[in-house]
Amino acid sequence: MRNLLKILTVAVASVMPMAAHAADFPTKPVMIVVPYPPGGNVDSAARIIAPKMGEVLGQPVVIQNRAGAGGMIAAQYVMGSNADGYTLFMAANGPLLFAPMTMKRPDVYDWKKDFAPIGAVSITPMALSVRADLHIDSLQKLLDQVDSKGLLMASPGAGTTNHLAAELLMEKSGKQWRIVQYKGNAPAVTSLLGGETAFSFDQISVILPHIKEGIVVPLVVTSDERVPALPDVPTFKEASKLGFQAVTFTGLLAPARTPGDVINAISKALTAALSDKGVQKQFADLGSLTKVTTPAEFKSFLGEIDDTWRPVVQKVDTGR
Repeated sequence: MRNLLKILTVAVASVMPMAAHAADFPTKPVMIVVPYPPGGNVDSAARIIAPKMGEVLGQPVVIQNRAGAGGMIAAQYVMGSNADGYTLFMAANGPLLFAPMTMKRPDVYDWKKDFAPIGAVSITPMALSVRADLHIDSLQKLLDQVDSKGLLMASPGAGTTNHLAAELLMEKSGKQWRIVQYKGNAPAVTSLLGGETAFSFDQISVILPHIKEGIVVPLVVTSDERVPALPDVPTFKEASKLGFQAVTFTGLLAPARTPGDVINAISKALTAALSDKGVQKQFADLGSLTKVTTPAEFKSFLGEIDDTWRPVVQKVDTGR
């Protein structure tokens, strides 16, 4: 009986800290890990929601950038962190769903097993844009010249939606071009603006300022409908018969086995942030839309994106 009581005492003691921790969450700053350098679509989304989430949680929400390996460095860091809600992953299509395949390391992590979805943050269409000094003003002109002029495309990394959209466009158009992979949106756009590359698929939130400056020209957008931020730019459906559509999502996840009440607390803070008119305007100004989901709805959404793009990823030869 004494031994049984000792065992029960130890068991209760081991459970109590977790229960108390979950009930008191948060008692210190919460960190959102971004898989790209500062300045890109994913980084911008994290920095928009962090202040309002911090207000709701009663603790600062800080951003840490961990770029590299198509986003896997950040993903692995979060996956290996304590499952206590204090280290979160600001994910996008590539780093969460496809990087392990495109980087030829499918055993590194599986989003369905290694992460706990919290909620979507934003949905962002892309624009296929070309440097203004090349004087290409339509999708067809770009496709006509990409081979003969050896035009290079900038990509923010293997396995990103940007990269996969280019692969899908090559397949549908029958054209081929070289894709130069960079470590994030910011360095990819820098290469485009600096003349190292000629064109790119970019989230509208990233490329819009440079479109407004007249440095690059948007040829088409990847959404089903025209984008309010670029009302004069046609969709692929309007500009061609290629049947093309692709958007980028951002969303928050925690390490697997994070307590459910902690997930719910973060989800409520995220929902409050995304419901704020000021936050919505910041996203709209960047050409993005906020997307409010429950953890379960976000998990279902991720499954749909995975099912749609996984066959495309499996066909891609990344040269790795």
